[in-house]
Amino acid sequence: MGSRRMTMNAHDTNADDWLEQVLRTDAREHAASYLPDDGFTARVVERLPQPAALPSWRRPILIALWSLVAVAVIAALPMWFEDVFRGIVTLFIGQRIRLADFALLLTLLGGITWSALFLAARTE
Repeated sequence: MGSRRMTMNAHDTNADDWLEQVLRTDAREHAASYLPDDGFTARVVERLPQPAALPSWRRPILIALWSLVAVAVIAALPMWFEDVFRGIVTLFIGQRIRLADFALLLTLLGGITWSALFLAARTE
């Protein structure tokens, strides 16, 4: 079995070498050939429209607005976290969770996860 593997690997190496030789020879033949464009590429690039420039006042305004949003979120986060935590504790302590409820929750979470994966994986 070991000799068979060596034979197959030697054969594969010879096939790769043959293919590489053909590709290198072909590349050498066509390396010298050049298609002059007589300035065509430069003319096309010159005629392309300039990208739309955003107003200079936009960046500082956006930074200020996002800073305000960040401050508001940081200020509201402790209260929001406490409300959510109290709601979850009340849910678990105030009601008895049955197996069917847990299965429904897992099914919903699985459906949301798979939907998100399919949405992310789709190609258009």
